Amino acid sequence: MLNIFLLGIILANVLISIKGFNDEYFFRKYEFHVGSIRAGEQIRMITSAFLHADVFHLAFNMIALYSFAPVVFESLGNFTFLLIYAGSLIFGSLLTMAFHGNEYSYRAVGASGAVTGIVYSAILLYPDMTIGIFGVIPMPAYVFGIGYLLYSIYGMKAKNDNIGHTAHFGGAIGGYVITLLKEPALLEHSTFMVILLAIPIIILFIMAKMGKL
Repeated sequence: MLNIFLLGIILANVLISIKGFNDEYFFRKYEFHVGSIRAGEQIRMITSAFLHADVFHLAFNMIALYSFAPVVFESLGNFTFLLIYAGSLIFGSLLTMAFHGNEYSYRAVGASGAVTGIVYSAILLYPDMTIGIFGVIPMPAYVFGIGYLLYSIYGMKAKNDNIGHTAHFGGAIGGYVITLLKEPALLEHSTFMVILLAIPIIILFIMAKMGKL
């Protein structure tokens, strides 16, 4: 049975995204736009996470959410699932502003930050579960999680595509931190994995401190 909270998030993303597909004024009014946010429209930091660039972008995010969300709400409950989703969304937007706050023309849309937070939370809870890359290549979840964040760092540095790597990374940080706050026993029972999954986060902040990003 589909969880009602997961269904609500998916429906909100689908309906708002469809509205954005068909109404450019609506899309531009609520997308993530640094200049507008710095002018006082902070609501865009939230609304942009319910808009998507196209149907493929929307479908990819919702399939990823549908795949990993059950691990989180079945382990931590509905309230914590919603908290991680919302918190990761905000972490993604805040990190994006931290790295792109002076790029007034910077724009972004998508639930990727929030979804990545759910994915990273699920990986932290069950690091040894197997993830099928492209549906066919089996990989341990923790390997995927670490590799994905290292790739995100590369994307943030290279800036050679239109993917919001910073929001993804911020979302992962949100999922990681909130999951540990709600399930501190992981620090004792899965110490090695907790440290291992923190490595990309530590690398990001070291590189940022050194001005390498």
